[in-house]
Amino acid sequence: MEILQPDLYLPKSAEIIDVTEENSQIKTYILSFIDKEFNDSFAPQPGQFVLLSVPHYGEAPISFSSTPDENGRFHLSVRKAGKLTSALHAMEKGDIVGLRGPYGRPFPMEQFEGKNLLFVAGGIGLAPLCPVINSSLQNGADRCVTLLYGSRTPSDIAFKADIDKWRQHENVTCLLTVDSSEEGWQGEVGLVTGLFGKCSYDPDDTLAIICGPPMMIRAVFAELERQGFSDDNIITTMERHMKCGVGICRHCHMDEKLVCKDGPVFTLSELKKLDVMELRS
Repeated sequence: MEILQPDLYLPKSAEIIDVTEENSQIKTYILSFIDKEFNDSFAPQPGQFVLLSVPHYGEAPISFSSTPDENGRFHLSVRKAGKLTSALHAMEKGDIVGLRGPYGRPFPMEQFEGKNLLFVAGGIGLAPLCPVINSSLQNGADRCVTLLYGSRTPSDIAFKADIDKWRQHENVTCLLTVDSSEEGWQGEVGLVTGLFGKCSYDPDDTLAIICGPPMMIRAVFAELERQGFSDDNIITTMERHMKCGVGICRHCHMDEKLVCKDGPVFTLSELKKLDVMELRS
């Protein structure tokens, strides 16, 4: 029987150092724990998440959108979608939230070494991919990195500062598309899968990393398989609602797997062994 820590559900206080408004629905919070000793030892990996809590509003799982910087600060990007996230969006610099974690299986960054990388994201789905892209660029300057990113409208495009920074790398290609155009938009209009024909890569030498809405993930899986990607070279992070974060409540189960402990990062080959919504036709 697993012995649980007595403070397993006790969040630690973290201060909002700054807030960046990505678009009308998404804000990025720069945070640091009040406990400096704990903050100095806090080392989340790309793909992991925390349970964020606001007093009187509950808690929700939020993926890291950065790794800690030299001052121990880290980013959480949150889309306003309910009471908790609305309460968080009303908070400002200097306010305090509760965090517990980090939890979950991270992206297998060691497997990315020497590989070209294809990232496909939709909306807030780019958030957990940001630390993967940044870490990959820091650790492999010669690799080719391609980002295909879809948003509902040009105004909804998030993480513009990150995208502009990535575009400064000579080996990085960033292609954007929107569902609906707006005045002044000169870019692509259509599904993110429509961007595949506008870039080049070798499926045998490329890893595909995906995050976004279930319908998008399913369509991207199908396109990657059609192009010859192996199931082991297709990786996604499952944005399913998790409650406890530590595998006790089993709210996030997929057959015998738990997203909070066995994921949230999975390869397509792992998902095909399970009853997964994103794979249903």
